[in-house]
Amino acid sequence: MISKIKNYLNNSWLIISFAIVVLILWNTNVLFKNLSKEERTKMQLWAMAQIDYIENQNLNNLAFEVIQKSGTNPIIQVDEKNKIIEVRNIQWDSNLKDSTYLYKKLEQIKKENDPILIQYRNKEGLLIVDHKLYYGDSLTLKKLQYYPLALLLIILLFMLVLYFVFKTSKISEQNRLWAGMARETAHQIGTPLTSMMGWITLLKEKKKKSESIIEIEKDIERLKIISERFSKIGSIPELKKDSINNCISKTVIYLKKRSSEHINFKIKIPEKDLIIPFNYQLLSWTIENLIKNSIDAIKGRGLISIELIEKINTIEINIEDNGVGIKHEDINKIFTPGFTSKKRGWGLGLSLAKRIIVDFHKGKINVKNTKIGKGSLFQILLNK
Repeated sequence: MISKIKNYLNNSWLIISFAIVVLILWNTNVLFKNLSKEERTKMQLWAMAQIDYIENQNLNNLAFEVIQKSGTNPIIQVDEKNKIIEVRNIQWDSNLKDSTYLYKKLEQIKKENDPILIQYRNKEGLLIVDHKLYYGDSLTLKKLQYYPLALLLIILLFMLVLYFVFKTSKISEQNRLWAGMARETAHQIGTPLTSMMGWITLLKEKKKKSESIIEIEKDIERLKIISERFSKIGSIPELKKDSINNCISKTVIYLKKRSSEHINFKIKIPEKDLIIPFNYQLLSWTIENLIKNSIDAIKGRGLISIELIEKINTIEINIEDNGVGIKHEDINKIFTPGFTSKKRGWGLGLSLAKRIIVDFHKGKINVKNTKIGKGSLFQILLNK
């Protein structure tokens, strides 16, 4: 029942808005027609004053006043041979009555309004004067013609703003929902994770540290990191000065032990520790996502190169593979949420990576190079 009322109110709002627009446009059209009639009446009055002058050859006060005040409309009067004999409210050189410019102006004015005849017959009924008065629309009337268009543009802009506000509100609501779900997931993972850590401690007490226990312990530590990542979603991450060499090395070593033996990892990291402000967990997550994408690209067999380079003001991280490459039309889409070229996947990995690097670390991430069948090179730039 409530949803029906909401739908009805939404539809009513649209109908009322449409009715207001139609009413304003109709009112503007009526105003335009009334002004157009008034201007024609003034021009007819001006023509009548001209006829009165022709009949009497002298001007009374009223006729003289009318002829002097022709308003703001551009006026051109022609004789029976279409020769210009009178010009008003048009800027031109009065010494050039037969100028090309003036006759071009006459052709323009002819399209705006029908001419008014200025005719005079003598007592015998013979037509002595057969002139035509052409006039254009005033500046006010011309501006009024564009008013409906301006109104529609304003309404369109208003609707776009409303749509943007509604969409932003919807996205914000969805983000809050996803953040809440992520935090709840982290909370749920935390309980069995704590239990597993307890069991590992007991195993280490009863048995010597075997390689399998060490690796299980690393996996539990990784789960703990993932849980912390989820718990921090929606909050502003804290950047701390740390060794980026250590972050990259640990991430690569962890993934290397859990990847196919047919994958060759080539790591090139300087011996000097590069200490910069960054969020350890989030940057590790980003590098992990890029390496996993490379593993998918080479289909479990090939070369993945990870290189760390120190520049004057930036730190450069290059992750390259010799996999399938990226299609040219997909390069601008790969960082878009939901876009994926895989049969299975959410299309969130690279979009999250971009948000972590660009929004949180104020850095850059891009596809520096890619060729179909040759591989791809992703580059991360971080400020020192």
